[in-house]
Amino acid sequence: MLDVRAGIDQIDREILTLIGERFRFMEAAARIKPGRDKIRDDGRKAEVLGNVAGHAAANGVPAEVAAELYERLIEASIAYELERYDDRASAAATD
Repeated sequence: MLDVRAGIDQIDREILTLIGERFRFMEAAARIKPGRDKIRDDGRKAEVLGNVAGHAAANGVPAEVAAELYERLIEASIAYELERYDDRASAAATD
């Protein structure tokens, strides 16, 4: 059981490393997008969720689990990008 737990802990570290990388891309998107109204893109969200469904199936992950996790991750990513965009806009307004 100790080996199983150690393996899970390692996977969790790797997942969080990748989530951190994903959020750095959200920061970049906040710098690139021309307007706050361009941050939420429901077409792109649907595309990502479709990709996730395919990857989940290919990796033996229950579809409903993957969909629920990614729904939350995407919404958190959008919120984070909005915050970064607003921070940038606020800093630009005070310059």
